[in-house]
Amino acid sequence: MNAHSQEPDPPAGRPLSTAEASAEAARLIHEAYRQDTPPPTPTSYRDTTPLPVIGTAAPVTQPDSRIVPQWAAGVAVASIGVGAGITGLGCGAWLALQGLASVTLTGVLAGTLPFAALAAVITAAGTAIARARAASTTHIYKGTVIKRTEVTSTARGLLSRSHVGH
Repeated sequence: MNAHSQEPDPPAGRPLSTAEASAEAARLIHEAYRQDTPPPTPTSYRDTTPLPVIGTAAPVTQPDSRIVPQWAAGVAVASIGVGAGITGLGCGAWLALQGLASVTLTGVLAGTLPFAALAAVITAAGTAIARARAASTTHIYKGTVIKRTEVTSTARGLLSRSHVGH
């Protein structure tokens, strides 16, 4: 007999009838959903009793006797300064690269226009000064001018050589 039902167990090897199979399925389902097991053990606990505002023990002074070497304080201050400086450089580089990333042709032309205008003014002034100097310079040559031109040419076999002398 089963522990929970009044029906005898079927002999081993004999298949269950439809009525027996239904009864066995109902018994298994009922056993699986039964709530007679104790609840699980809690893994945490919160004490809800109110805490006293003032305890029974007298307050004890706790003097601060930490000693920090001077070199350690200097290293701490220097590292804060280096970190802030590197952060500033990083932010500056980021801003510069963000600006370069948003460059357009119009922006480049507008940015280089003052430099191009300044270069044009300097070039025009330099040209004007050079022409003014060239117009006022006179070259006067004194003496006799002799021009001699001698050409010697030799050709022997496959090689040839020419010499021009003055």
